[in-house]
Amino acid sequence: MPRIARAQAEQALDERKDQIKRAALKVFAEKGLAGTKMSIIAEEAGISQGLSYRYFESKDEIFTLLVEEAIEESQNAIRNIQQLPGSPLEQLRTFTLQLLDENHKHYFLLVQQAQKSEGVPRRAKEAIERYSPQETIELLIPIFVRGQQEGQFAEGDPYRRLILFLSVVTGLMLQDAKAIGADWTQEVDRLLNILTK
Repeated sequence: MPRIARAQAEQALDERKDQIKRAALKVFAEKGLAGTKMSIIAEEAGISQGLSYRYFESKDEIFTLLVEEAIEESQNAIRNIQQLPGSPLEQLRTFTLQLLDENHKHYFLLVQQAQKSEGVPRRAKEAIERYSPQETIELLIPIFVRGQQEGQFAEGDPYRRLILFLSVVTGLMLQDAKAIGADWTQEVDRLLNILTK
């Protein structure tokens, strides 16, 4: 096979896999691991069930890949918060809106299911166990400290303020999966008002 044709075939393969994974992410977020079947994923992706098996052996394989992607995506977003433009308040606002976008919310719901559901594939469980919530706290605390030093955030223990913030964001992310896609700007602004008063 000529090199160009091979590259095009690989690109088509990658695009189809991504199409299936996007569909699976939505289905897993709405139905959970136990309530999801390959036939439902295929239907959501707009392909036949048989074709879905050409790309993935099982729903467990897709679930595991998505959990690993979700954790990596989350860690990258948290690590990059300091590089966002603007003041600490603006950085936190941008970061929070990113967390509440459709893909991040689906990823969050997926990780929640992986942590709590029965029958989760071993590799997905191992990925969850490697994830450190303490790292998240350590990466976000400097934003809160700097925000207080610059007079943008209210005084008080930055750790406790961060936990409050994360608790509210978690609550917003756990909203009904069917409501995902809503504009969260007003809710985020209300949350940030709590931190600044």
